[in-house]
Amino acid sequence: MAVGTAAALVAALGGILWLAARRFVGSSVQRLHQGRDSGLMRGKTVLITGANSGLGRATAAELLRLGARVIMGCRDRERAEEAAGQLRREVCPAGGPDSGPNSGGAGELVVKELDLASLSSVRSFCQEMLQEEPRLDVLINNAGVFQCPYMKTEDGFEMQFGVNHLGHFLLTNLLLGLLKSSAPSRIVVVSSKLYKYGDINFEDLNSEQSYNKSFCYSRSKLANILFTRELARRLEGTSVTVNVLHPGVVRTNLGRHIHIPLLVRPLFNLVSWAFFKTPEEGAQTAVYLASSPEVEGVSGRYFGDCKEELLPKAMDESVARKLWDISEVMVGILK
Repeated sequence: MAVGTAAALVAALGGILWLAARRFVGSSVQRLHQGRDSGLMRGKTVLITGANSGLGRATAAELLRLGARVIMGCRDRERAEEAAGQLRREVCPAGGPDSGPNSGGAGELVVKELDLASLSSVRSFCQEMLQEEPRLDVLINNAGVFQCPYMKTEDGFEMQFGVNHLGHFLLTNLLLGLLKSSAPSRIVVVSSKLYKYGDINFEDLNSEQSYNKSFCYSRSKLANILFTRELARRLEGTSVTVNVLHPGVVRTNLGRHIHIPLLVRPLFNLVSWAFFKTPEEGAQTAVYLASSPEVEGVSGRYFGDCKEELLPKAMDESVARKLWDISEVMVGILK
């Protein structure tokens, strides 16, 4: 029995190591395949929500390396300033944008306070953007809340739906004029494959009748895709494109609300190390959609691993339009 158990453990460990090696080799090939011009985004302004950690931070770092002027829209200004300082040291080791032989022509970082759980914060942020920014070339709706206990935003919306969908819905709509005047410009929406397990219940969008944190996260990610499809339809002929992506399963702090028993954590950490993407790997599709000439003019599509994928769900245009109309009322665009 002991020999059999030991053999099973060795086989399992060997399988994990083999898959880990295979993943790392694959990701290295992918990064080499995606070699980018270091000045590809020079002269372009990019706004990334939730850019102080995880996917947002990794996306900001890569676009900074490509020469972009990156605006970090973050809820916690102190944490955002700390992250910005780290990014400047990592990407611009000479101490500033385009300074010194080691900077590689890196772009500029700007920190602005933005709380997507507060519609007044979104409006104040957008007012500041319109007053101070002459152009906006790329908007990346990245920030998100994942499977939190039931709580509400400042305006009384269920937190996941309020932040992941409604906050970004208002933000995008208020910045559309600036994006149109900066065209050709792009909007990139970060969703998740978990959208497949969600459903839009128009009778209980605020989850007041029932709440399941997993289902509500999936619903908010489904809403991201429906929003993208309807926005793409509305933007036809404007030279502003919008696409949505799933980054894969990524090792970030997004899962801070998920409780993992103490005894299981070592195994979970091993599995996440072997199978989950790093933030840098997870950010590749967002960077691709924000910068690549290959997707110029492409709009209303769903991407994973820098390739277009089919949507087995979220294809109902009537649901997308109804969600848009209701969202306009919820955020106060229409009374």
